[in-house]
Amino acid sequence: MSLEKAIAADIHCFTVAGGAQLSCYRSQPEHLDPDARPLVLLHSINAAPSAIEMKPLFDHFAGSRVVYAPDLPGFGQSQRGDLPYSPDFYAQVISDFLGQIDGPAPDVVALSLTGEFTARALRDNSPEIHSLTLISPTGLGRNQPPSAEAGARINRILNIGWLSRGLWRALVSRRSIQYFLNKAFYGPVPKALVDYAVATTREPEAARAPFAFLTMQLFTTDALTLLYQPLRVPTLLLYDQDPNIGFECVPELLESNDLVSVQKIVPTCGLPQWERPEETVEALIRFWSESA
Repeated sequence: MSLEKAIAADIHCFTVAGGAQLSCYRSQPEHLDPDARPLVLLHSINAAPSAIEMKPLFDHFAGSRVVYAPDLPGFGQSQRGDLPYSPDFYAQVISDFLGQIDGPAPDVVALSLTGEFTARALRDNSPEIHSLTLISPTGLGRNQPPSAEAGARINRILNIGWLSRGLWRALVSRRSIQYFLNKAFYGPVPKALVDYAVATTREPEAARAPFAFLTMQLFTTDALTLLYQPLRVPTLLLYDQDPNIGFECVPELLESNDLVSVQKIVPTCGLPQWERPEETVEALIRFWSESA
């Protein structure tokens, strides 16, 4: 693979979900407290995601604890191509990955749609974790996604060769990527984010997983009831505004699950770890100390 690293760290390989290959950045702190919990950082799912989305958190904590930042299959340095992209697949990926990392039960931070996958993994497979932080999670708005069957029909139409190629080229042009990232920031978008998003979409088979996302096959209908209310680990929601995600159901979640707490990182539009890194780190440290 010609894609450069998103994070200045060693890459380790894991086999997950029946044979898919997952590449993961791992820190190697020089002075590690043997009781320090590992930290797992899970990027979002969109047209051009990768572990670079979690880089500010990786860089901050890498000197004091073992930090894992995988590229989920279909993205970044991990295997792409003909994989069974679905919520169950990604939940299994996360479960299998968590089962292979060393040390005490980790703190997990998941961004956007990957929060749904992580909650599903905890519900269905019960991997041991210490805490869960959901940054700008999907599934807490009033609007519900279409059924997986409807998404699959749309996907079959879009996968007509000439149509999918033309749509993909338009979607991942530098101008388009810049446009969508602009919506996720109040201030200017870091050039490194744009550059890496462009680069990762130029890799072979880069469109496969994004098309599953774009046709809404990766979302869970009624995620509030099916995924978030059953959570049985201390959970923190970090969010403010997000141009693509609603949070109208957060009060209902707080009322139904006393393990869930909330902090807004203001003003942010979905990527507080980039736009307000100090406040995001402070919120995480406070949450971890309270759930120790």
